[in-house]
Amino acid sequence: MARTIQVTIDAADPRRLSIFWRDLLGYVHPGPPGVELAEGADPLAAWEEFLAAAGVPEERRNSASALEDPDGVGPRLFFQQVPEGKVAKNRLHLDVRTASDLRGEERMAALEAECTRLVGLGATRLRRHEPEPPTSHGFIVMADPEGNEFCLD
Repeated sequence: MARTIQVTIDAADPRRLSIFWRDLLGYVHPGPPGVELAEGADPLAAWEEFLAAAGVPEERRNSASALEDPDGVGPRLFFQQVPEGKVAKNRLHLDVRTASDLRGEERMAALEAECTRLVGLGATRLRRHEPEPPTSHGFIVMADPEGNEFCLD
């Protein structure tokens, strides 16, 4: 039987980091358990109300956040607050597949356009790798607002 995965990301500010990845991937924040959200309702506001009603102290309400693929295809992302900051290169990173069907200049132009959008969301551009056929079609290495590396592919 196949299994599904959840990708867990350590964070100083889970809410902020989840908003970045939501806007990057087009994912959504799920609502709290047992809460039916009205169309257009803000799931983060619903979580704030849910946690307050449950007696969770305000300083603990940003200890975790989650995202889900609205199409149900991609993995769930879970952001958990940890006290320590990032200290080394990731041993695992995400490849964000934005131009996987393109090649050459068209591919790199599409990656550059997405890179510009993501910098506007708070990402940092780290380096560009030019195409080296047949083993690489080119990609851009970036970091999210907390320094976690990912590639635009």
